[in-house]
Amino acid sequence: MPDKRSALLANLWDEKKAAAMSEPERLVYRSNLLGSDKRVTNYGGGNTSSKIMQKDPLTGEMVEVLWVKGSGGDSASIKLDGFATLYMDKLRALKGLYRGPDHEDEMVGYLPHCTFNLNPRAASIDTPLHAYVPKPFVDHMHPDAIIAIAAAKDSRALTKTVFGDAIGWLPWRRPGYELGLWLEKFCKENPKAKGVVLESHGLFTWGDTPEECYRTTIDTINAAIEWFDGQTSGKPAFGGAAVKALAPQERRAVAARLMPKIRGMISGAISKVGHFDDSEAVLEFVNSEKLRPLAALGTSCPDHFLRTKIRPLVIDFDPARPDVEAVAARLADDVAAYRADYQAYYDRCRHGNSPAVRDPNAVVYLIPGIGMLTFAADKATARIAGEFYVNAINVMRGASAVSDYVGLPEQEAFDIEYWLLEEAKLQRMPKPKSLAGRVALVTGGAGGIGKATAIRLLREGACVVLADIDATALEVANGELGTAFGKDFVRSIRLDVTSEEDVAAGFASTVVEFGGLDILVSNAGISSSAPIENTELSMWNRNMDILAKGYFLVSREAFRLFKRQAIGGNVVFIASKNGLAASPNAAAYCTAKAAEIHLARCLALEGAEHQIRVNTVNPDAVLRGSKIWTGEWREQRAAAYSMQPDELEEHYRKRSMLKRSVFPEDIAEAVYFLASDMSAKSTGNIVNVDAGNAQSFTR
Repeated sequence: MPDKRSALLANLWDEKKAAAMSEPERLVYRSNLLGSDKRVTNYGGGNTSSKIMQKDPLTGEMVEVLWVKGSGGDSASIKLDGFATLYMDKLRALKGLYRGPDHEDEMVGYLPHCTFNLNPRAASIDTPLHAYVPKPFVDHMHPDAIIAIAAAKDSRALTKTVFGDAIGWLPWRRPGYELGLWLEKFCKENPKAKGVVLESHGLFTWGDTPEECYRTTIDTINAAIEWFDGQTSGKPAFGGAAVKALAPQERRAVAARLMPKIRGMISGAISKVGHFDDSEAVLEFVNSEKLRPLAALGTSCPDHFLRTKIRPLVIDFDPARPDVEAVAARLADDVAAYRADYQAYYDRCRHGNSPAVRDPNAVVYLIPGIGMLTFAADKATARIAGEFYVNAINVMRGASAVSDYVGLPEQEAFDIEYWLLEEAKLQRMPKPKSLAGRVALVTGGAGGIGKATAIRLLREGACVVLADIDATALEVANGELGTAFGKDFVRSIRLDVTSEEDVAAGFASTVVEFGGLDILVSNAGISSSAPIENTELSMWNRNMDILAKGYFLVSREAFRLFKRQAIGGNVVFIASKNGLAASPNAAAYCTAKAAEIHLARCLALEGAEHQIRVNTVNPDAVLRGSKIWTGEWREQRAAAYSMQPDELEEHYRKRSMLKRSVFPEDIAEAVYFLASDMSAKSTGNIVNVDAGNAQSFTR
């Protein structure tokens, strides 16, 4: 079997394209190119800068301005407004205020005084590192291949071996003002160097032009990739495989079984969302001989560590003798042991002014034969945490192959995690939306009421799975909502609610995508109209199948999942005014809708002791955007009232007590109320959204 060779980074710089840009635009271009490959830096990681001559808006004189990626920005997607701009003469003047390493954090407070042109973008802690490198263009990246050298026991010697004198080396130092002075000193003492490896951290490179800086970054990373390929050729990674992975579908089945259990145990005041990764890199690590000793060392790079916590939780599982229920039964002890270990770490390392201990639960869960689970307050953060741990895996693979991998020392890790500047950053984060961390499944999600409901829940921060039998409409809705709210928040599954197998598979897919479920909106429906003597048995059965059996099947699966999670749940039925008020020529439809309402009442009784709430929304005459009003139903209802189809909406408006039309967004608003904590003490209720109909009054 031939050795696998790592693909080298491509030089994507387009000289003609860059020549047409302004200097700030070239900085954006350079940043986006570097951020486009996760082997260079992951989401939010690394930063870039350019020192640019610009006209001072106050004096009109040309001054040197540092453009540097602002706090919280992402290289791959950053735009001009993502960069902080600061006067270089003021940044240099800060040296006169510096009182030494014990006081370096106070220097962050001076950065706003250096702001150029009233730029509101906050400067990051890495600003001095860029300011004091005496080169106009600087890149700071976190490439896997470089950190594998930086995190090795003998990283200084390896740096010399791989790069000679072209790239230097500096020992570990937490990012900040002092490290900026170290970089300046290195550059002055090594004028021919093109960059420097920072122990346990990453890579700094520089150049006299933007293209030279970019090319040096790419070439340096590629040199490391090629060197590692030569050193590791023919050698098994991580000591070789200890276990064999299960088949893909079996891996997903195990994840679907365990993720809700874990989610229930670690979701408290903040609901957690999960992510599952069984990629080749992850499986190679979790199946290996060195899984436990390497995982126990934690990550090295601060960017990796801040996303993935001090260390992962390794779950005992034998894929050769898979006993998922036994693993699930042990999870409570595993989670409790991790929490206790984390608390002990906090107690050992805390300072007198350290912030209070934060969430003690693991972020990363590693399962031999299965893959990796990550949990966080939202899907994007959970996914990104997984991506960062894959970076850490790549680093451990390289470092352990050529030397000994060294994680960040425990006290250093704590001082970064509980850094007062990091705490201040966390405190500035916006308040979470009302449904942040919640997961909702909406049946009939591609139609009018279903899609409007999904939009309303997404606006409040929920993750939403659109379930529908119409594959074409589902694809359109998924694309539309994914674009509007972000692909991390939206998934879709083709689902026939009358199929027991489809429903079970759909819920399992939801769990693997998001870790569990909090809200079920049962909305899939049809309609039919005919006098009783003309009602075919097939019509009767179809109504009962979709509107009664379908609601039963999805509710049953939701209850099973909610009880496994053990953190409550929320079911909202979209029934109909017709479930309470009979209509002519619609016996099958009205009867099935009445069954939905009574089923909801029964489920409210059963769910209460488990904190599972079940409520119903009764719409009436929601024509706009509704798929059931685009076919025979419209013609049939018009015939029942002896009018033209185009007259129906006005007829229903006039028939209502409030003389108002009812739209999908009105139903969605009621669903949101019942699905949110605003109705936390309500279950077994019916909310009519019909603009007023005395016949459907519930009392």
